[in-house]
Amino acid sequence: MTTVRFLVNGAPVEVDVPGMRRLLDVLREDLGLTGAKEGCGEGECGACTVILDGEVVDSCLVPICQVEGRIVRTVEGLARRTGDGPVLDELQQAFLEAGGAQCGICTPGMLMAARQYLDAGGGPDDVAIRTAIAGNLCRCTGYTKIVEAIAQAASVHP
Repeated sequence: MTTVRFLVNGAPVEVDVPGMRRLLDVLREDLGLTGAKEGCGEGECGACTVILDGEVVDSCLVPICQVEGRIVRTVEGLARRTGDGPVLDELQQAFLEAGGAQCGICTPGMLMAARQYLDAGGGPDDVAIRTAIAGNLCRCTGYTKIVEAIAQAASVHP
């Protein structure tokens, strides 16, 4: 067992797990953060996408031993907490309004890839958005509504 300390969505966590356990499994099973999904388990689909130290990664490919002292952001960390409850991130709101989610398997990964794109200064350009989410597969929407949602969020992103 290895003790690994890191930040998840701004909160410090410590887990005692085998060092080669996947970040995806630690998030879902040990920390109860089930937003990241297991799709392919091979880093091909993007359903398990999280942001690790400002970079989009497939959490199914990251051994927890490589996360020591790092910062992880998951889809659960997008909404802000207020006295009245959670307030959706503008990207989440745009997905809701544009119909960018259907079955929900790819949605958390799409949101995280799009969030990193927006945080890096990405704008409402269709080609740039499609490039930013290229590692995330969707079998339901055909991407049009997803791209529209990201473009909508990009137009209001500070």
